[in-house]
Amino acid sequence: MTQLLKNWLIQGPFAQQLISFNHHDIVTGALFTNQVAHFYEQLRQAPEQKWLLASDTSDLFAVGLCAALLAGKEIILPPNTQTGTLSELTHQFEGILSDKPLCESHAFILLNKELSLPTKPWPKSDTFGELVLFTSGSSGEPKAISKSLRQLDAEVTVLEHTFAEHLPHCSVVSTVSHQHIYGLLFKILWPLAASRPFLSEQIEYPETLSYYTALLPNLCLISSPAQLSRLPKALEHERQLRSPSLVFSSGGPLSFTAAQGVAQCYGHLPIEIFGSTETGGIAYRRQHEADEPWQVFEQITIDQDPDDGALLLKSPYLADDQWLRCEDKIEPTTNGQFRLKGRLDRIVKIEEKRLSLAQMETLLCSHAYVEQAALVVLPQFKSQLGAVITLSPLGRSVHQEQGKLSINNALKAHLLTQFERVTLPRRWRYPDTLPLNTQGKRVAAQLVELFDHD
Repeated sequence: MTQLLKNWLIQGPFAQQLISFNHHDIVTGALFTNQVAHFYEQLRQAPEQKWLLASDTSDLFAVGLCAALLAGKEIILPPNTQTGTLSELTHQFEGILSDKPLCESHAFILLNKELSLPTKPWPKSDTFGELVLFTSGSSGEPKAISKSLRQLDAEVTVLEHTFAEHLPHCSVVSTVSHQHIYGLLFKILWPLAASRPFLSEQIEYPETLSYYTALLPNLCLISSPAQLSRLPKALEHERQLRSPSLVFSSGGPLSFTAAQGVAQCYGHLPIEIFGSTETGGIAYRRQHEADEPWQVFEQITIDQDPDDGALLLKSPYLADDQWLRCEDKIEPTTNGQFRLKGRLDRIVKIEEKRLSLAQMETLLCSHAYVEQAALVVLPQFKSQLGAVITLSPLGRSVHQEQGKLSINNALKAHLLTQFERVTLPRRWRYPDTLPLNTQGKRVAAQLVELFDHD
């Protein structure tokens, strides 16, 4: 298997290569090289080894990423830059490489676009750094996932081999963040290695997407089920004159209705990617029919745990060649394909963001108003979270004097120190006690019943 990403990182871009663009600016290979060389030198001179990398724009993020990889640094990618998240990860990094100040107590290098830098060659390196991403572990604590250049290269190479024929001279635009593994691979690393320019901004509105679709003859859209589900309505369910050459979706299963809606507007079905931060991509599909089976990527081997149906995985994207158990239940079909049959643990996805119910419950219980907390996914409300809280004496007093809305707002503000707003519970219940079975364990069905009537 060719080392597509590593070879590009060794050689660097050619001077006239278009790296990134937005509606008023472009970054060429020459400018990108000068910027990478500039930050590479600063990082090489810095004694700190572990650097947190964060940037709102993808072009500066890519500069920082390449500079740190070439400098042999360990790159910490936080899922977001909220104060609670950074506080929780503060012992994981020694320096910060960012487009804005984040923590005062760490070494800091400001990522900015210097246009007048002296011309310098692409940095040469014998030792490459690695990335560390964070995902919710089974205990609710953030779990560090290390990714070597070898692992990332293996996945980028397979993506190019699998999908390149569908991407003629494409530019890449994205509605998802590059701080997570999906956006990192599909918007930054794969385009760089395959010399495809990417939009430096994250698309937030359908009007912006339509603008770039009309502007660029060939476009690859990187998106998520939550965003694609809303897209057909925004496009008034009408066939578009100009459509992306390819649409990718990842972060959770896309509903059959949404997949068909996108196909109605764009003329072809989106390609869904199934995987995780730990595993990278495992399989892909296009939903020609409801609950279409998933096709495993080349180089990947799967099996099924005979006890509970869990997915077992061997992959070149992993740190070793051992079998990895995933907490996804599968049903094997013909030709090595499979169907997903749900999760076996308490890690859920809300708006395609991976979330530990245990971690959120622990944070809720740390608030002075809360005695006990239980979270449930409410399928009747499109997979929203419901929070069932028994209040402390102080919480009951505030509830009586100021009302439920005051308690709701206080607990939401508390959760925002570690969680993104779209993942917060939408519905709240405050019973005197949590419903338990005869063994003293919570019963999810009884918790869900609390939300049957508003």
